[in-house]
Amino acid sequence: MLFNFKFFSRVYYAVVLLALIVVGGTLGFMVVEGWSLLDSFYQTIITISTVGFGEVHDLSDLGKLFTAFLIITSFGTFAYAISSITAYIVSGDYRIYFKDYKAVKEIKKLSGHVIVCGFGRVGSQAIDTLKAHGDPFLVLEQSEDVIERFRQDGHILYMQGDATNDELLVKAGVMNAKALITTLPSDSDNLFVVLSAKELNKKLQVISRASKKASVKKLKIAGASNVIMPDSLGGSHMAQLVSTPDVVEFLDQISIQGENEINLEEIDFQDVPEDCKYKSLADLKKQFSVCNIIGYKGSDGNYIINPADDIAIVPGSKLFVLGNPDQIQSLNQVFGIMQK
Repeated sequence: MLFNFKFFSRVYYAVVLLALIVVGGTLGFMVVEGWSLLDSFYQTIITISTVGFGEVHDLSDLGKLFTAFLIITSFGTFAYAISSITAYIVSGDYRIYFKDYKAVKEIKKLSGHVIVCGFGRVGSQAIDTLKAHGDPFLVLEQSEDVIERFRQDGHILYMQGDATNDELLVKAGVMNAKALITTLPSDSDNLFVVLSAKELNKKLQVISRASKKASVKKLKIAGASNVIMPDSLGGSHMAQLVSTPDVVEFLDQISIQGENEINLEEIDFQDVPEDCKYKSLADLKKQFSVCNIIGYKGSDGNYIINPADDIAIVPGSKLFVLGNPDQIQSLNQVFGIMQK
């Protein structure tokens, strides 16, 4: 609803009171003094606003009593009404409301999007990656400071509230989303989000953060497709830089964001040209020798590194190719993959 009664209740009450005063005063002067509608309306306005103008016409004794009564009963009410309306304009509350309303309208249009629960250190990194890929997403966050940053930014869809609330997940379009990433600091909260999200959408891919090893198994049982432990990954990465520094630095150079010299791209079976489906990788390489195929995911979910040329491209499979940015762009054009 554009003008939410709960949010604008003070303004609504102020406008109604102001209207009642004006209508009552206008009718009163028409009945008591027998003036025209315009004269009665004008006299009411200059009376309740206390501007100090003279009367439109000479007042009778009864008219003077009515005017005094109108001043006494309307002065405080008029001041309250004007101050309430002015407060909304000066404080900028109306701007906040309309920005939030605009965000909600955009969210209702989303489909196949990603819901990110929490905008902490991990959540912000997830959003940066989603931005780089061009994936549509929205953020669920409780912090008013963070939400205000989103309002000022104007480029991030958001909803304020507790991500563990089922109603908020529904409003965020969990039924139409393709994935949910929960990065809340508490493992118990993440577990609750995973349970709620999978209950609402069985097909939803859910990726959860975990702080403790004991939580990983529970999150997967709850329905999380993947569970990430950021602290553990960071420590392991640093240790590998000591043991195999060149290997790790090389892998760090492989980017899926289109910014580095080397890029990694995945090709789904649906994106493979019709005349190459169900054929071998060798046939595909002969026809499209654009990039190096370094990985293959079978329909059974198993991964094969450096797949053999005789492996068939079947439904449910994916190819992983490596190349420089120009090669990746050419590959996307050949396969008709939309650039993100």
